Amino acid sequence: MRKTQITIDVELDENHVPETMMWNAQDGGVEKQPTKATMISVWDDAAMEALRIDLWTKDMPVDQMKMFIHQILISLGNTYERATGEEDVAAWMEEMAEEFAKKSAIRM
Repeated sequence: MRKTQITIDVELDENHVPETMMWNAQDGGVEKQPTKATMISVWDDAAMEALRIDLWTKDMPVDQMKMFIHQILISLGNTYERATGEEDVAAWMEEMAEEFAKKSAIRM
């Protein structure tokens, strides 16, 4: 069996707020790549619930955070369709993402 790692290094300020973040994904050729935000979700099969870690640096601009959330919403629809084959629900999710873009006044 082969193993690989994806890591995120977070530097915190005195109040434990992320100041900088770097991520690494050896198989993807990513090493010490700076980022301002990350959202990680894992499935806890025993508890039947999603566990999440959402982090962003204190200098992450709000307009970029809105774009980040919008792109995540779109990708969730794509993932849902690949996992379930339910095109109608995936299309609804994409519509919801576009409504989010309008309501949050994302510049695209």
